[in-house]
Amino acid sequence: MSTPIPPQQPVSDEVLPDGGSSSLADGEWHRMHPLTPLFKGGLVVVVVIGILIANMRDRLIYIGINLFAPGELDDDEFDYDNDPITWAIDWIFVNNVLLLVAVGIIVVIGLMVVAYWAIWRFHQFRITDESVEVRKGIIFRSQRRAPLDRVQGVNLTRPFPARLIGMGKLTLEGAGTGADVALEFLSTSRAEDVRRDILHLASGLRQQKAEAREEQAARREGRTRIVETVSQGVTNIIEGVDADDVVPESVVKIPLPRLIGSQAIIGALWLVFFFVLLGAFVITPIVLFEDGPGKTIALLGAGLGAGIPMLFATVAVVWNALQKGYRYSIAPTPDGVRVSSGLLTTVTRTIPPGRVHAVEITQNPLWRPFGWWSVRINRMGGASVSQQGSSQAQAAALVLPVGTRADVERVVGLLLPGAPERDALFTWEHGILGPQEHDPFITAPRRSRFWHPFAWRRRGVRVTAFAMLLRRGRLLRRLAIFPLARLQGASLHQGPLARRQNLAALRTHTVPGPISGAMTCLDRDEAQRLVDVVTRGAIAAAAADQSHRWAEQA
Repeated sequence: MSTPIPPQQPVSDEVLPDGGSSSLADGEWHRMHPLTPLFKGGLVVVVVIGILIANMRDRLIYIGINLFAPGELDDDEFDYDNDPITWAIDWIFVNNVLLLVAVGIIVVIGLMVVAYWAIWRFHQFRITDESVEVRKGIIFRSQRRAPLDRVQGVNLTRPFPARLIGMGKLTLEGAGTGADVALEFLSTSRAEDVRRDILHLASGLRQQKAEAREEQAARREGRTRIVETVSQGVTNIIEGVDADDVVPESVVKIPLPRLIGSQAIIGALWLVFFFVLLGAFVITPIVLFEDGPGKTIALLGAGLGAGIPMLFATVAVVWNALQKGYRYSIAPTPDGVRVSSGLLTTVTRTIPPGRVHAVEITQNPLWRPFGWWSVRINRMGGASVSQQGSSQAQAAALVLPVGTRADVERVVGLLLPGAPERDALFTWEHGILGPQEHDPFITAPRRSRFWHPFAWRRRGVRVTAFAMLLRRGRLLRRLAIFPLARLQGASLHQGPLARRQNLAALRTHTVPGPISGAMTCLDRDEAQRLVDVVTRGAIAAAAADQSHRWAEQA
């Protein structure tokens, strides 16, 4: 389960005394990118322009045609009575108030510029040794604070329009509902510096050499021409980003054919299932009870009416997977595991050590002939706690969409770097591929077949000095790994029917997420012994764990 990890890169001499590597982690207030108000409020301007164009459609058509073919159209052929914008423009020219209107437009634009400037000026952030704070608002002020020792991850999101002008959004995921703090927007170089500063400070890094503050500031704060910024944004779209501190040999990537194929297989299954239902409940009655030309028309209508939407839905699913999984890469960095993906809008998540509470390896039955697997995690954060069923939470939990066994071993080794080598045997040979001869897992007894007639042999629990492993599923194979240092405890539950069969359910207490820590239908005495072992192991592992301050540990 544990794989060799490239040695962490030595901390640069350019790191500041307070842990920062730029002029931003100095405890002072700094402002966002100057284009932030325009980027966030520009949608309103676009909507207004769109409304104006829609209302002036006829007049614009008339003007456009007359430019190339003068005299071909008569102005009387267009009805402007229902076009208030065109009527207002005509009224301005007829009453000769064009100058007054132009002055009014200039005044409105000036007020908008002043408002945008005020919004930008009052939108500030600062990074201290203990927290990241953001304050904004002119009349109604708000201030958010994220303690660094509670940061569960740092995400750098680059929406497609923002990428073109070199901007990105930095989100600090907190340990609780609504605890996320967003810095939107920063220049790409600034966002990368801030991310590095936050992770350095959260790791316990404090005392380093104090050179290069001015050098870093001069390099990062220099004004870049807009042409160069756009050029760099286009280059990043083609070549990718966030590879500066990653060892190329350590990166786990997903080949594009595998990504498309894995989703196409699932989409094809849904198409087959849909057309079987269509044939059974729609086409068969038409064939049996319709005669003449009406049968052909009915069959054609049923096939096209139901098949085309399903085809578009399948293409949409594959495209969505391609857009989210394109250029997907997982790699170790000095500050944690970095997961990057995206075609137009790119998202880079950095998961610091000690923030992963559970890892689950899953194999879809359709992927079994290809040897493909997926990996997802439980970690504390606003999305995972308050929106467990949402697509946002599912996307945050998915670390490896589809990969081979070698990919999964590598990713699990990155997520659980403290796992001993001997746990690999329990993970793969007995956990994923098992049960095999001399199964070390505590399995469900034979009398539990009534509750799990097909999968009772695969249901099992194994507790090692590092983690608790839960093995489940025969068609959909799953193995969940819960590090003991992250567990809050375990409990035993027994219903009236289970009590008659001397069965019980083991439940582990950890952060909410898509990975369940419950195992039902265990022998009661074995389940009670597991509760005692897990409780003692969790206390001992938590006392010895220092992964949340990974720089101090190093």
